Amino acid sequence: MNAERLMQVILAPVVTEKSTLVAEKNNQVTFRVVADATKPEIKAAVELLFKVEVQSVQVANRQGKQKRFGRFMGRRRNERKAYVCLKAGHEIDFSEIH
Repeated sequence: MNAERLMQVILAPVVTEKSTLVAEKNNQVTFRVVADATKPEIKAAVELLFKVEVQSVQVANRQGKQKRFGRFMGRRRNERKAYVCLKAGHEIDFSEIH
């Protein structure tokens, strides 16, 4: 895996009430990733970007919902999320990153 590809795999952290609860309880961090990302790529990208050790990766594909915007029908985007479980003693704190 080349470093250029790994830098593009992770799109953004998911900071929601559910993701912070999971982070505190299971030492997991949630990221939005590109649609064709594999588990080994996600693991390598997190280890490269945040200098932590990853224990496991779980991936969820969420289909976008159909929504109405006034009289027009629209669709939210499909999303692929990665739940990254970190090894004991490692953590990623998003409040310090600017």
